[in-house]
Parts: sequence; C-alpha cells; structure tokens
Amino acid sequence: MTPPTDDAATAIGADSPWVLRDYALIADGERGALIDPRGGIAWLCAPAWHDGAVFNGLLGGPGRFGVRPTDRWNVWGGYYEDGTLIRVSRWVTADGIVSCREALAAPAETGRVVLLRQIRAVRGTALVDVDLDVRADYGQHPMTRMRQENGTWRACSGSLHIRLSGAEAARPGPDGGLHARLRLPEGGTHDMVLEIATQPQHASLAPQSLWNATERWWKRVVPECSGTAAPRDTRMAYAVLNGLTSATGGMVAAATTSLPERADTGRDYDYRYAWVRDQCYAGIAVAAHGPHPLLERAVRFVADRVLEDGAALRPAYTVDGKPLPPERDLPFVGYPGGNDRTGNRAGRQFQLDVFGEALQLFAAAARHGVLDTRAAEAAALAAEAVAERWTQPDAGLWELENRWWTHSRLCCVVGLRDLSRELRTPASADWSHLADRILADTRSRCLHPDGHWQRADDDTGPEAALLLPLARGAVPHTDPSLARTRSEVARRLAQDGYVYRFRHGDEPLGDAEGAFLLCGFTMALAAHVQGLHTEAARWFERTRSACGPTGLFAEEYDVAQRQLRGNLPQGFVHALLLECSARFGRATDAVPPTGC
Repeated sequence: MTPPTDDAATAIGADSPWVLRDYALIADGERGALIDPRGGIAWLCAPAWHDGAVFNGLLGGPGRFGVRPTDRWNVWGGYYEDGTLIRVSRWVTADGIVSCREALAAPAETGRVVLLRQIRAVRGTALVDVDLDVRADYGQHPMTRMRQENGTWRACSGSLHIRLSGAEAARPGPDGGLHARLRLPEGGTHDMVLEIATQPQHASLAPQSLWNATERWWKRVVPECSGTAAPRDTRMAYAVLNGLTSATGGMVAAATTSLPERADTGRDYDYRYAWVRDQCYAGIAVAAHGPHPLLERAVRFVADRVLEDGAALRPAYTVDGKPLPPERDLPFVGYPGGNDRTGNRAGRQFQLDVFGEALQLFAAAARHGVLDTRAAEAAALAAEAVAERWTQPDAGLWELENRWWTHSRLCCVVGLRDLSRELRTPASADWSHLADRILADTRSRCLHPDGHWQRADDDTGPEAALLLPLARGAVPHTDPSLARTRSEVARRLAQDGYVYRFRHGDEPLGDAEGAFLLCGFTMALAAHVQGLHTEAARWFERTRSACGPTGLFAEEYDVAQRQLRGNLPQGFVHALLLECSARFGRATDAVPPTGC
C-alpha cells in the first residue's frame, strides 16, 4: 500500500470515515456523489464516473464540500424523496432542527456537474458551516484563481472550472478552500449551487429553475410501480439504476472504488465501469416490469459493444465504451481495511456468461417490441460467438481462474433458447439445437451424481449463482435438478436467511466473505418459479432488509456485524430486487416455455 500523503493524514485526523451503511448517494447518470452523515461530500468524480475524484475523503484524500450545523452536538438522519435520488439530510441539534436538500441537477450534461444544496431551518435559528475545497484528479490540484464575480465565486482546479453561487459571504482560508457560516431564521431557506465543468460556463445558476428541472426528470424516469411486491423499494431501485446509467446507456456497477469486501484481504476493486453482465441484469429486470427506457438504453449499449468486438467482447468497459484502464495505486491511505486503486484487470478476461446474458437481454427487448435491426444483428453475432467459444474455459461470473464453469454454459443455454423463441429467423432452429448441445454436454460433465448442478466439471461444490439460469429456464422448472440444486444451496450456502456464493475451503460461512445479496434474490426467484411463493417471499424479504438506513445495497452483507461490504451502491443488487418485486407482484406469473 502506498504511504499516505500529508494531505491524506490531515484528512484522516480531521474526519474519519463512516461505516458504509451510513452513506447516501446522489447521482445524475454521468457521475455520483456520496454524502456522509456530517453533511460532507465524501466522494465525487468529475466530470465522468471514471475520471479523477474531486472530493476524496472516502479514501482519506483531500477535497471536500461540507454543509453541517455549527452545533456539533446533534444527531443525524435523512431520507430520499420517493422515487428519486434527491436526498434530504437532517440534523436535530440541542436547539433546533436543520435540513439540507441535495441533488445532482438533471438532466445531466457530460462535461458539467451541477450540485444543488438547499439548507432549511426547520425549527429554531440555524447556524451552518459551509466548506468547499475542490481537488481535481484525486487531490492533485488545489483551487487556484479564486475570485468573486457578481456574488458568484469562480476558481479552477487543474483543468476544471468551478462556480459556486449562494456563498457570497464565503472567504478563502489558509488551507486553500472557501469557508462561510450561515445564519437562517426559523423557516428560512438558503440555496447553493456548485458547478464543476470542463469549460468555462456562463449559464444561469438559478436554483429554483434547476430544482424544477431535476424534479421533472425524476418524475419522468421512475415509474409508479404500484403492481409490484414492494412499490417503494422498487421505485428506489429504478432511481438507483437511472442514477448509475449514462446517456450512452452504460451503467456503472457502483459509484465507488476500493471499498473492501473483507478487511486487509486485497479484495477491493474499482467498480466505476460498465460490466456487460450487470447491464444485462438491469435490462432484464426492467423488462420483467415493462418496456421502460432503461431497457432500450441497456440494449443499445450492449449491442454497440457486441458489434464492435464480436467474439472478443470484453466483460467491462467505461460508460462511453472504451477499454478499462490498467490498475494503479492512489496516494491515499484508503478506506480502513482496504487499498486504494483505480482501473480493473477484469477488462482483459474472457467471461463466456456475458454472451448468454446479452442474448437474454436481446430476447427480452424483442418480447417488448424494442429490438431494432442493429440490436438484432448484435444478437446474431453474440450467438455466433457462443457457438465459437462455449467449449473454452473462462473466468466466469466471479472473475476467477479459467475453468469450465457450469454457470457460464447454463447462461448461454437460456440465452439461445430465449432468442430462438423471440427472434424468428432462419437461424432460430440452429440456436435451439446449439442450446440442446451445450446443455447435454454440461449435464454430462457438471451434474453431480446426487442430481444437483455443481460449480464446474472439476469442482463438485455448490454454487449459488447457478440458481439464476436455472430459474430463467436452462431446464424446465419441473426438472429435479432445479429443486435439488436449490436445496443444496440452501443446505450448504445459506445461514440465517442469507445466501453466500460458494464455500472457501473449510472456512465457516461468513469468515471468508459476506453474504452475497445478488444470490439471496436469485434464491427467491428460484423458489418462485417452483411455485413456492411463501418461501420465495421469505428469501426476498430477508435479503431486502440488508441495506443501510439510506436504502442502498452493497455487494455483500456482513451478517454478524450487520454491515455493508464492498462498493456502493451495487447496481445489480438493486436490479434483482426490482426483478423479484415485479415478478412476485403479479397476481399470476406466467412461466415462459422451456425445454431440454
């Protein structure tokens, strides 16, 4: 680990981080900010998800934008306005109540971040401290050329241009930042608008106009969801997925990098990129509810990648479709228990299952009548890639060593079958026959003598990820291997109502890693397709309880400590919650036809 710089040490001494469950997210699709309970923006990359952070406190680096009561004797809380990522932070002090409404303005622009903060004295007079210190490119560039023009502060940080309105009383401090103390009478409000852009800007920063546009955008992109099993949480899932999805269609896996899945194990990664698999999970989940624009954006992004790279499709890209940068360390101490790094080596792997997930996504789009000619061409190309590469060992869903993973083959079986039903072309019969061939070979190599599917041809252990392709029709829902696999996962990989991926040698569940929330929702889907609706509801409700007070899910959940683990928020967990809620909320859930 790279030793921390003086700036990092200073940041740690001043403000140590919070447990992950306490952070909130505001996002506009092009980037996202994490807000801590003190009212500080702990993390924000600008102008895009994969660019350098300008607020680095989450990893112990410099840069901050804080709004908090002067009275430090307070308790915090807050909530999201329903169906949005508009956050209202709230503090009860010794003498009153203060709130701060905050959002990234939408619809977003790719080269311009606009952060809205509206302070309100809910009860009593409010004294609030405001601090701004933009440090572009992971803290390398302090603010320079600070000046006030017509009541608006302007500055630069590296190549970025900064404007701050609503802080006329702020003054530069010896640390290079801007500082102000605001006094609001009871019932009073005060707006601030922070803009960070790649070019100098002159557009109005009128807060009410920006708030109105943002409210309209969220109302347009998040459906009502009344027919689902958990309407409010489903709207939240839609909000998170919209917040993580760029105008290009690319959805980042999470808003952060280097948050540890397990302390001091080196398992901390950069998730600010678009994984093809995760993108497909989101699109398929939305399709289970209806033809929402998120489905079309997912199809467009995945189709573009398949058409560009064909059988050499990468597992992950930047949201604008570029290859992932190599891994490198940052000069910070990192979040406690983790390292600090950017880039991701997974972009160079071969993961067969992404072709199967892409085929399922394209089939879902065809089912809703939103598969255009270009996407249909990509679907045919993805099927050709499966025919070419399905016998090759791959890194699989969990990005491990190259092996003959069962999950990867079953995903391709589902995708080929779905496509052959939904896209009637001369090749449809060939796709169906290829699915039969892959299933037969996988059955002969990866079906355990006890009748359940095992992880790989050379690994007889159970694997929770297998439940998803099985639930989606790799075999008929009456096939005994589905019930036996689900029972084996419940017996060996579940504890206290939570599901783990697989066993790590002889280590007890929970020691090597946390419960995987994706797997909890797939367990619920598997029970549901078997007609075990009460059991499915139990798995669903238990898994959706594994969030923090902000309602955000990480990848893993530490059951013993009731804490989130890994990067935040994890898009595919919210996607599977959405899918479960949509399917379970139907009065009658029609099972798609399947066959071997």
